[in-house]
Amino acid sequence: MKIALVGIGKIATDQHVPSIAASPGWELAATVSRHGTVTGIDAYTDIARMLAERPDIPVVSLCMPPVPRHAYARAALQAGRHVMLEKPPGATLSECHALAGLARDRGLSLYATWHSREAAMVEPARNWLAGKTLRELTVTWKEDVRHWHPGQDWVFEPGGLGVFDPGINALSILTRILPDPVHLQSAVLEFPENRQTPIATALEFHHPGGAAVSAVFDWRQQGQQLWTIEATTDAGRLTLSDGGAHLAIDGAEAGLGDDDPLAGEYPRLYRNMARLVAAGGIDMDLAPMRQVADAFTLGRRITTDAFHW
Repeated sequence: MKIALVGIGKIATDQHVPSIAASPGWELAATVSRHGTVTGIDAYTDIARMLAERPDIPVVSLCMPPVPRHAYARAALQAGRHVMLEKPPGATLSECHALAGLARDRGLSLYATWHSREAAMVEPARNWLAGKTLRELTVTWKEDVRHWHPGQDWVFEPGGLGVFDPGINALSILTRILPDPVHLQSAVLEFPENRQTPIATALEFHHPGGAAVSAVFDWRQQGQQLWTIEATTDAGRLTLSDGGAHLAIDGAEAGLGDDDPLAGEYPRLYRNMARLVAAGGIDMDLAPMRQVADAFTLGRRITTDAFHW
């Protein structure tokens, strides 16, 4: 199946392009980007022109930042193309609901991807927690924005999400593995004095069974990058580390994925998309994004030191 990739930046070149190239079910047929290209692939700078000139491409995968994504997704759906959305699926929940409605009206597939849910040990963690009584769960997501988003000012602009750009990955895992849904109860957001989005946050959640559920996200981490979820239950302690790549129960290794936390995630997303298109389905689970929206609604804002690249 032919696919067009829109937004040829770091995540596209690091993950999407090689995943498509390695898949026997996909052919990268065109790209749309103001700056980036993929060697040997037809390149466009305007999505309207690509859609008009390439009716042979049934699927469009969008990888640009969230703020402009709605306009591109809407154009693709109106042109009769199935659409795959990099996380987060949009800048607002309203945009996402509007796109889902349009896809349903047009009989097209729409996929809000959450790549961290495809980490090797996420489903085993979900299965282990099923039927157990949760007592406490803590999420620690600390990484260096200078390493992962070098010079990308859009992450600190309105709609860029700030530390929730990686934090939403943790929330996508959290909302997948817990047997009972949680909702945000309180939040503290740290905004650099010269930026529009938070660089760190601490979150507290309400759990229907009374378990203590919390999360800390920080984009100022130096040295070891931390992407860990620890859950204490009536049957032992689960540790999901390296963004879902590794699983331990009571300190003993219970599951080991690839050393690269992202290995396998994007190929699985593209397999999911192929199944959706074949079945005419829509997958727009917005649970992680609702948690982020609630944090901005409930969060107490603290001003911290200016951030400079």
